[in-house]
Amino acid sequence: MDKRIALHISILFISILAAQVLICNHILLFGVAMPLITVYFIARTPIGINRNILLTLAFLLGLAVDICSDTPGLNALACTLAAAMRRPVFFAYVQNDDRVKDIIPNIRTLGIADYCKYLLTLVAIYCLMIFSIEYFSFADIKEIAVLTSCSTILTFVLLLGLDSLVTVRRERH
Repeated sequence: MDKRIALHISILFISILAAQVLICNHILLFGVAMPLITVYFIARTPIGINRNILLTLAFLLGLAVDICSDTPGLNALACTLAAAMRRPVFFAYVQNDDRVKDIIPNIRTLGIADYCKYLLTLVAIYCLMIFSIEYFSFADIKEIAVLTSCSTILTFVLLLGLDSLVTVRRERH
């Protein structure tokens, strides 16, 4: 991994952690929609990154969110599971060849349609994991479904906006 990618990952890790803990953990729209932007770190790491490194970083990010949010293991497990699902989700929408192994998934590199499908699927998996683990029972399946779908939509829209800002800013430089 070259220094530029390591710097990109480090900045992304710290900024996502700070945004989730300081801002997003204090937002609950209409009692059903919570922004869970931690998944953006997993979605935006380069596709060619070593799987063990990604799983470790995702676990550490989730653990840091858990420590700051007093949610024992919830985010660590959800982040690790989402990181494990990232490559299969990505290659479900993008053809597997040598050109995609070094890209960082975003609107510019994948195109709006493929990126939206990839991001929405990853966000939905992450939100489902968070609420399934939190309730630890399917007795409240209706509430889990409402929380998952509303949080997925909110998080997806926020991440698309964030991705648009980051992409536009990079194009200016």
